[in-house]
Amino acid sequence: MSVLYQVDAFTRTPFSGNPAGVVLTADGLTKRHMLAVARELNNSETAFVLRADDTDHDVRVRFFTPTTEVPTCGHATVATHFARAVEYGLPAGSLVQKTGTGLLQRVRIDRDGDQVWIGMHQGAAVFGPELGGSRVGRLLRALGAAPGDLADDGPVQIVSTGHAKVLVQLRDRTAVDALRPDAAALTALSHELDTNGFFVFTRATGEDRPLTWSRMFAPAIGIPEDPVTGNGHGPLGAYLLRHGIVPAPDGRLSFTGRQGVAMGRPGDVRVHVETATDGELLVSISGTAVTAFRTELPL
Repeated sequence: MSVLYQVDAFTRTPFSGNPAGVVLTADGLTKRHMLAVARELNNSETAFVLRADDTDHDVRVRFFTPTTEVPTCGHATVATHFARAVEYGLPAGSLVQKTGTGLLQRVRIDRDGDQVWIGMHQGAAVFGPELGGSRVGRLLRALGAAPGDLADDGPVQIVSTGHAKVLVQLRDRTAVDALRPDAAALTALSHELDTNGFFVFTRATGEDRPLTWSRMFAPAIGIPEDPVTGNGHGPLGAYLLRHGIVPAPDGRLSFTGRQGVAMGRPGDVRVHVETATDGELLVSISGTAVTAFRTELPL
């Protein structure tokens, strides 16, 4: 039997942060089984851990929403390697995971007393088109925002570090927290833009002092709202550096982003971006996690 963990990522408090299912030793499961498990757990993503199939990586991981397989997932990667560290008593160290689409990602396990921290290197940032005119208007309406809610120091833009997001900066926390998105309208825009996630953030964070405050919506892949999104914060860090929105001495930027408050599941993501010699922006994220439950999967 496979072991199943439910892990809350980007938090130390059970039932906050972003929940992910993690199925260890999932080699005997078919894609149909994996999708059935993901649908049953109904988390934004569930991860399935498989043996390596080549010498260039240590472990394979496939990620499923309740409706489809996705190329990679930040919070489920944190959850996966937290669960592996707990289940197998793994020491601090580095490894390489291969995703279902072949992407190789470096993962780091760190230990601080009884706390386990997981870091992952995402892909180099890829900047897609900036949205303008009528598309921005349609997007704001689909999100439930007004034109006056939009911040004026950065474009609405598609950015990817492995799983593309549309980044939308609003003027303050009140505007972000007040969003009431139209799932059908966002799904239509997803198909039109060929990207599934809409990551909405502000830098006006108030007294809590994280650098950013955000929400993320991806109804086109079965995620009405995601509590805390690793693959949203990575592109966000690259976006902030590329557009000079925050100071980045020596081409480096490190910050903490908070998400999930509107869903009652707050969590924090640490983000680090640095500029390579060829100008590429290299992104990593990290966070801790906590086990919600562990059981055996009857498959």
